[in-house]
Amino acid sequence: MMTNINEEMYEEELSMKAFVVLTRALESVKERVEEDIKYLGLNPTEFAVLEFIYSKGNQPIQKIGEKILIASSSITYVVDKLEDKNYLKRKPCPKDRRVTHATITPEGKELMDQVFPKHAKAIKKIFSGLSIPEKETLIEQLKKLGFYAESL
Repeated sequence: MMTNINEEMYEEELSMKAFVVLTRALESVKERVEEDIKYLGLNPTEFAVLEFIYSKGNQPIQKIGEKILIASSSITYVVDKLEDKNYLKRKPCPKDRRVTHATITPEGKELMDQVFPKHAKAIKKIFSGLSIPEKETLIEQLKKLGFYAESL
């Protein structure tokens, strides 16, 4: 009986440590990524929205928040800011008038054509502390953890 209690305490301690290490690692990675995009005059959320549309094509504004994990109330504000900078424009969906798409403008595409390859290299450098097999394992384990946490 005593072994089960010790094992359970150890697992609890290990889980707490894993949470702290994961959180600190994420903060460090995010800081480096934010440093990489700061010079563009975009905040990380604006860059994420622009990169998503650049990579995936026109997207319903309602779906963007789900995909890049920002509140639906914030997505309108972010799209407004990108529209003000002439990187995105709103376009009504021809099949469903209730849906509005965000579309990248020629200026937005030109910006991303210039900066995205550099950004991808910066991300690669940030993750170069891990080998390819370690990155594959990390992705697999983080997905497993995320799906399990989601199911609780």
